Amino acid sequence: MGFFGSSAPAQLHPVNPPLGVFPNFYAQQPTTLVLKEKVFSFSGDDFSVKDTNGYTVVRCHGQAMSFRDRKVIVDANNNFLFGLRNKMLAIHKTFIAESESGTEIFKIRKRMSFGSKMEATFHNPATSQGVTLLLRGDFWGGSADITVENGPVVAQITRELMNARQIFGGQQTYFVTVAPGVDLALIAALCICFDEAKNENNNG
Repeated sequence: MGFFGSSAPAQLHPVNPPLGVFPNFYAQQPTTLVLKEKVFSFSGDDFSVKDTNGYTVVRCHGQAMSFRDRKVIVDANNNFLFGLRNKMLAIHKTFIAESESGTEIFKIRKRMSFGSKMEATFHNPATSQGVTLLLRGDFWGGSADITVENGPVVAQITRELMNARQIFGGQQTYFVTVAPGVDLALIAALCICFDEAKNENNNG
């Protein structure tokens, strides 16, 4: 087993045309999301993904993923964004994001290729093209990159942030810095699914 080490922390350049599926969630400036280890799968309770200013980016409602249940992702005002469900009988762990009518919006699946942990595939309305994002590195171990396949880094995951301990406390807090022009809701979903798959493996 090998790990693809994330690149050194770097200033993330604006992405243009924008990248994602929810235009209202394109980051206007470098934005850091705050994540808690195992918060997503530890119970079926609701939770929020916030930025370092305490602003709620998305909320998650619903019990832990099962055959009958799905996670429902809403915005800060509780407006429906998408539902996340397990794709049953998939060869690799796969999550489908769906609209309220059941139309697939994007797909996130576990990858078995060297160095890559998860991939997200979606249709980018800004370019009318299909896009694949890859999560590479040791997500909860301290650092990882989220990149466009064969393209640049668009988000970085780190264990530490300046003054983070004073702001948030605890040792199980992680931070995902997202480049301007990248969909914050999509990046949050990728992290939620990775954590769900990781904890399922640890409990299996």
